[in-house]
Amino acid sequence: MPKVKSYSSAWLSNNNAPGRQLFEPSAEAIRSRALSPSSKTKSTLGPRRTIARRGTEVFVAVGKEIRWADLAYLKDEWSTRQSRGRTGTRSAGVRIKREDSIQSIDDGEMDAAPGLRIIKTPVADEIRQLIISPNSSYLAILTTHTVHICAIPDSSHLTSEDTSPLRPKIYTLGPTTHVTSRAPVMSALWHPLGVNGSCVVTVTADAVVRVWELSTQDRWSFDSPTTSVDLKKLADGTTLDQDFSASTSTTNKTFSPDSFEMEVSAASFATKGSGGWNPMTLWVAMREGDVYALCPLLPQRWAPPPTLIPSLSVSIVTTVASIEDDPEVDENEKMLAQQQLEWMGELDAQEPQILESLPGEPIVEVFTRPTRPGIVPRLQGPFWLESDPETGDELDTTITDILVIGEKTETDELMLGEDEDLDLDDGDQEGLSLPVICLLSASGQVRVYLDLEGIQAQWLPPRNKAKPGRLPTPSSPPSLLAFQAIDTMSPVEVSEDSWPIFSNDAMSRYSFFVTHHAGITFVSLTSWVFRLEGELLADHEAGTDFRIGLLVNSQSTRDRIYAQPSADAAVPLAACVAIRDPDLGYFLLSATPYEPVALTFETLDVDLAPIKQESPVREREASMAPLDFYEPRPVYNPPHVFDEGSALPTLLERLRTSRHKTVVNQEVRLSPLTLQIFTDAHKVLSDETYKLGVAAAEVFRRCELLQAELHQQVRKANEVKGKIDSINGADGDGDGEAENAMYDRRIAEARDRQERLTKRVDNLRKIVGKATTRDLSTKERAFVDEVRSLEASVLGPSSGQEEGSAAQQSKQLWKRLEEVKALQTELVAEVENLKKAGQVQVAATGEVRIPQDIRRSKLQQVQGLLARESALVEAVTSRLQRLQTAM
Repeated sequence: MPKVKSYSSAWLSNNNAPGRQLFEPSAEAIRSRALSPSSKTKSTLGPRRTIARRGTEVFVAVGKEIRWADLAYLKDEWSTRQSRGRTGTRSAGVRIKREDSIQSIDDGEMDAAPGLRIIKTPVADEIRQLIISPNSSYLAILTTHTVHICAIPDSSHLTSEDTSPLRPKIYTLGPTTHVTSRAPVMSALWHPLGVNGSCVVTVTADAVVRVWELSTQDRWSFDSPTTSVDLKKLADGTTLDQDFSASTSTTNKTFSPDSFEMEVSAASFATKGSGGWNPMTLWVAMREGDVYALCPLLPQRWAPPPTLIPSLSVSIVTTVASIEDDPEVDENEKMLAQQQLEWMGELDAQEPQILESLPGEPIVEVFTRPTRPGIVPRLQGPFWLESDPETGDELDTTITDILVIGEKTETDELMLGEDEDLDLDDGDQEGLSLPVICLLSASGQVRVYLDLEGIQAQWLPPRNKAKPGRLPTPSSPPSLLAFQAIDTMSPVEVSEDSWPIFSNDAMSRYSFFVTHHAGITFVSLTSWVFRLEGELLADHEAGTDFRIGLLVNSQSTRDRIYAQPSADAAVPLAACVAIRDPDLGYFLLSATPYEPVALTFETLDVDLAPIKQESPVREREASMAPLDFYEPRPVYNPPHVFDEGSALPTLLERLRTSRHKTVVNQEVRLSPLTLQIFTDAHKVLSDETYKLGVAAAEVFRRCELLQAELHQQVRKANEVKGKIDSINGADGDGDGEAENAMYDRRIAEARDRQERLTKRVDNLRKIVGKATTRDLSTKERAFVDEVRSLEASVLGPSSGQEEGSAAQQSKQLWKRLEEVKALQTELVAEVENLKKAGQVQVAATGEVRIPQDIRRSKLQQVQGLLARESALVEAVTSRLQRLQTAM
């Protein structure tokens, strides 16, 4: 539910704001109200959609002219002037800057403010509706009986130096069809599948639907429709070859029950991205409460979205294959499936025409409407509106508007195995796989229905069947399941002259606004839509009754976001328009015949925040901006009766120019003519004095309410002041230190305690690390094994080790040492023996003599080798002792 941040916008509501000129009543409208008292006039029943938008640009119908402006530009201009005004106030005084800031607005020679233009129209009556095309290139202008199509000028006209009224190309739609002598136009809808948004569908009160395919190069396209269907004839039709077009005769107007029961109040299409047959289904709501559907209703040339034709083809082929050989399927269903297959076959045989589009936009494929089985579909309905019998009598059946929310698009199975992704709106791929139909009654009651069966394309049977002229009756009438009824008006606010209207929301397609003469109500269905979709997709059946009970008891969100103080049906509200833009935020715009109604909602979306320039001036302005901790209240506007002139001078002026002008300058004489003149003047004065009295009473009540609100604000200010004083210690109690000092002391104590605990934990961690024996890691175990093997190699095997393992190590150091020592002993013994033997032999024979130096060198070599071996053994022994000490 959106939360209202502000009930007014200074750049629209302020008397000096340029945006106020968007909604100011024209002089002609003020004059007509003055000459026609409300007691003698009766407002024309019908929808009032006098605001249309294209991005941040809005088109506002005021009387017979259209005001065109860019809200983002107006808001920026207003902010710039206000910043200049504050700067000028600090430097040159308030009066000089204020006069400079409003000079461009108060200048009588200027027809419009910068960023605002006036569009002149050739209409002969007050404009009732403005409907913009899907591609925002055309604007449909509707009065009660006529329709005009305006080619919207380029946006550069809003910022040009020329401020004169614009006169763009405006075409009259159906100059001999939509005229005052025929039925009024209730709805004008741009077909969602029209080529580049150039197809408009008009629905008149006499239940005639006309399809117009417009082309600026062909003026005849505005004169006659390409398709016209009389729903009263179609309801009684039996075969395809009958003529269901609207009659061109205006003289034969005989009474029939259909003329009363089939009086159209509104019509609606689903969005282009909806799934199934929804984009080509026209829903028509009758004034007396009946609902009909026309599917498929297509222009001769239409452009479907990428997934529409493949999804329909798969669905039709699957249906035909499943029921073709099933004997239990009714013949009517088989005939319907064959008709759909024939329709899709002709469509698949076509080669679409590719239209060039702007860079970055998807290509447009244009198809031709299939002619088989027929151009005019069958009229489905009236739908049986299933509801609770206990509350059925309390429902208001006088319908004023209809809103259709199509089912979500199923692209996962369709694009399975495809490499490329489809560029579709994420909102159309989420939500409910069932269409939701909302009906709005004259009492402001919203009824929400679910289409469980789903709309399918249907045609009448051909004549050349076995039983010609006989219309097969369906096994059960089509029905809509009633889900919820929501009241948006109290019984006191209900009026016979009221005509509530639906308006789409910019945030979600499952939320909308209801606008009526008493106010604006926000309704959201998201609280149960996604939960219902989860139940439809769930496979488990355990606890189904309990979950369905919770789902049925769930309520839609409803909130009256704006209440009109007067609540007068003679002062209606225009259908509101929701805008979501980074420059404007989440914004809602409506209007009375006198002034705008602008509401700003809070939003948490980061992408809506405008990009701020980094500058000291911006930072200083941001720091000086007030905090939004206040409670927003609706802005009070004084009654407009105080600003309206009296009709008595106009009455005297008329009397001076009438055939009784001689009575004006004569003395008052008692006569029937004098009595009539005084009676007429008394009626005018009594009506004006009554209005002034009511307005004065309203001002008195508002002043009393203002005093109460002021007392409440003073009370809240005192509470805030008391809290601030208690924090600063200036409460005057004298019972100790201030709250601020107490908070600082407690924070300091907490920090000291945290430091002490940290030190204790560190000390404990060190002690535990020393005392605790942990298991050796893999690397540590490998190191210990290496040390032990080295010890065994150097010092020999210990007593606990096996002797066999040591004997196997033939190349260990201690073994080599023993071998060297044994060899040394043997060599020394042999040398001694050789010495003795040599001396004896030499002495005996005197033949062999070994020099003394050779024997000395050999002995030195043997001793060096022994020294090296001894040093190696000692080094290994000392290293092993160090390793054992470290362990």
